[in-house]
Amino acid sequence: MKIDLFDDDELFDDEPEQPRERPPRQPRRKRRGGGSGETVKRILVALPWIVFAIAITVAGGLVFAAAMIALGVVALGEYVGMTSRYRTLAIPAYISVAALVVAAHFGSAFNVLYVLAGTFPLLFFFAARGDHREGATVSLGVTLLGIVWIGVPLTHAVFLRGLPDHGAALLIDVLVGTFVADTAAYATGRMFGSHKIAPNLSPNKTVEGLVGGFVIGTMGFWFAGLYQDWLSGVDALMIGAAVAAVAPIGDLFESMLKRDLGTKDTGTLFGPHGGLLDRLDAVFFTIVIGYYLSVAVVY
Repeated sequence: MKIDLFDDDELFDDEPEQPRERPPRQPRRKRRGGGSGETVKRILVALPWIVFAIAITVAGGLVFAAAMIALGVVALGEYVGMTSRYRTLAIPAYISVAALVVAAHFGSAFNVLYVLAGTFPLLFFFAARGDHREGATVSLGVTLLGIVWIGVPLTHAVFLRGLPDHGAALLIDVLVGTFVADTAAYATGRMFGSHKIAPNLSPNKTVEGLVGGFVIGTMGFWFAGLYQDWLSGVDALMIGAAVAAVAPIGDLFESMLKRDLGTKDTGTLFGPHGGLLDRLDAVFFTIVIGYYLSVAVVY
């Protein structure tokens, strides 16, 4: 006989008297702050990748470009896996993203534009084959979305790192602002959140988390800039506010895709915390706005 150690009736099953009626249980109140342990886990999982990001940023040059290609390949692998039912054209997608990063490293924005334009005949070449002609329109569209979503931000990361004198510091500032905004939004949303932002896309996102992430993320960028005498406090607040405001858009964009594709996580690289795309969704948006604002404000 199975014994439940938390059930008195089963422990004293052999007694003759009838079990006493128990009063109905009152519903437990939702405990705020229950996500603190999960927040710590998220930070611990991210620590090795923070070290990795700092290392490749400091190294710069070919090391940084090669790292961007590697990240692009992994991210595209997850994307191709999620969209496999649409017959995503994996080979031209890998070639295009790698070529975009190479063009950004060795060339300029014009070279990146040339490569992006060249992806169309490349995609046509692969889609025109007999086994891909059926459903080619959807296949081309889905593949192009992956190239732009993943490849374009990686080229901007190369551009930002390549800015003279302060590129490495600005890139780290953007990553710090993004990480702080994302973590703060998660923590404040778990502790105080009650008003949903987009329940049909991401049911756990709340207005309180959005505000907390924006304020703390902005201050995180500003704090990182305190030790950079070439970056004024006003400029740091301006860039930090833009980064913190755009970060949740990147998160919600990925949530929309995952909801449409019927998947919870993009991969298993981070175990229960999902895949690489789950960790870079906000960065893919903040790195772009961070580059253009850095050029406009600092240079």
